[in-house]
Order: sequence, then C-alpha cells, then structure tokens
Amino acid sequence: MHSKGKKIKIFSGNSNLDLAKKICGELGLPLGDATVSSFSDGEISININETVRGVDVYVIQSTSIPLVNKYLMEMLIMVDALKRASAGRITVVMPYYGYARQDRKAKARDPISAKLVADLITASGADRVLTMDLHAAQIQGYFNIPLDHLVGGPILAEYFKEKDIENLVVVSPDLGSVARSRNFADRLNAPIAIIDKRRPKANVSEVMNIIGDIKGKNVILIDDMIDTAGTITNGANALRDLGAKEIYACCTHAVLSGPAIERIDNSVIKELIVLDTIYLPDERKSEKIKTLSVAPLFAESIRRIFNNDSVSKLFD
Repeated sequence: MHSKGKKIKIFSGNSNLDLAKKICGELGLPLGDATVSSFSDGEISININETVRGVDVYVIQSTSIPLVNKYLMEMLIMVDALKRASAGRITVVMPYYGYARQDRKAKARDPISAKLVADLITASGADRVLTMDLHAAQIQGYFNIPLDHLVGGPILAEYFKEKDIENLVVVSPDLGSVARSRNFADRLNAPIAIIDKRRPKANVSEVMNIIGDIKGKNVILIDDMIDTAGTITNGANALRDLGAKEIYACCTHAVLSGPAIERIDNSVIKELIVLDTIYLPDERKSEKIKTLSVAPLFAESIRRIFNNDSVSKLFD
C-alpha cells in the first residue's frame, strides 16, 4: 500500500497477534518484523528488525488481561523504538484501552489512571491513537494528539438484524449504558428498557428494578465490556424472573476475568456475542460465546488515516 510516495508498516505486540494478522490480511500487508520478548528479570525487550525511516507506522496492541501492565509497557517501548528509528508517523491502534474504568475520582485520593495512560502514550512518542468503544467518552479529551474513536455497536447490530428476532427489546444493564443501548435499539428499530441497579461494592452488582416493558419479549442486553459478568448475568436472571423470553447479550470488549465464564455458562443467557478486541484463549471460551471480528473496520480506518481520508465517514 503506497500513497503519494508514502509507505506503511504494521507492527504488533503480543496481546492480540490474531487480530493484528487479520488486519494485515484485510490490508494485504505483511506484519512488520519485530521481536517482542522479555529479559530473564521480566524487563521488556523490543527489536525492530526492518527499516522504518520515514514510514507511516501502526502499532496494534490491546492492554488486556492476563498481562495488562506488560502489554502496556510493550506498546510504550515499541513506540519509543520506532520513534528513535525515525519512523515518519506513529499511530497506536488500541482495540481495547485498559484502565479506562478509572476515568475520574469517584472518591477522595483516587487516581485517574485513564489519564495517566494517555500521558504515557503521548510521552512515548505516538502521533495519533485509534481505539474502539472507550468506557468513558471523555477519555478522548485526555489526549493532546488526534484520537479516532470507533464504535462496535454497528457490527453487533448487523448480526442481530440477520437473526431477525421478533418481539425484541434492547435492555441497558445500568443507567450508564443508556445512550449506547438507545443507539443500538435505533439500528434494530426496537424499544429499550433499563435495569436500575445498586452496586454495594466494586465487582459486586445487585439488581433492583426494570424500567420498561419486557414481559413476554425477547431481549438483548448490551454493554461496552463484560469483566466478571456479574452485572450481565444478574441482569439476565432478573429479566427472566420478570417474564422475558429469550435473553441474548452482547459487548465490544470480552474481558471475561475471574468467574465470568462459569457465570455465563450457568446463566439464562442464550447467546453472548462479543468482538475480538481482546484475544480469547481456549480457557476463556464457552459454547454460548460467539466472536465477531473488528479487523475489517480497523483495516478500513488504518487505510483512511494513511490516505488522509475521513474516518468519521465510517459511522454514516
């Protein structure tokens, strides 16, 4: 791929090599030759094994489990290596932006880790960031470099459109996801309902009541991420108790840590649709989970950034 004499190269850390290879496949490019390993004391070792001087470079890396901090350091050190090798422009492609839930001070003396990560990425030498479904939209404002924010909702909505489920209601698992749920429902021409929940402490959720009509309806629960799956499975069980029929769930980021898989397998959720922003090893897979790929969308975004075309056109 060349544009007015410019060259493009794509590199990846170890967090989601599958997705990086798929994106390269969509673009018809080889994955850049880099060795990303660790010294025996755990320090990250990065070697860029090909020239990048003057090249438009894209670094694909999600800061996801099980090695969030290691993957973050891999990305920062790779950007530093590329910068020092005179890369023309460096775009960090973060399908999943870790630490995004720590986006404000919820109580006294809390860190704002999402802002710290933004500062680290900028300080490492990145010129631009491409990410998807940030947990909090204001994180875009933590950067003083351009950031393109993709949305996964249309990919998920397309899947459910093809399923053509009748008597459908889209359900927001909490008040914070209402805007996302409304956009999703608009794409499916469906009404929405909202679960009003109280959360006694972190990673523990408690359902209180449902705003909207779900009795005798098929429902889709949508969230930006599913971590321990407490919110989504408790919500699904409450919906079933209140008369919902088939219950589907979907999210962009399948963090799925701790007891998540067991909870999903034991829940009333018929099918959970996720995107591949985070790599899912076999031990975090389930027969109920179906994965759709974001590779075509990220590939098209990279193509547009490289050609200086509009990325926002992808949302029309």
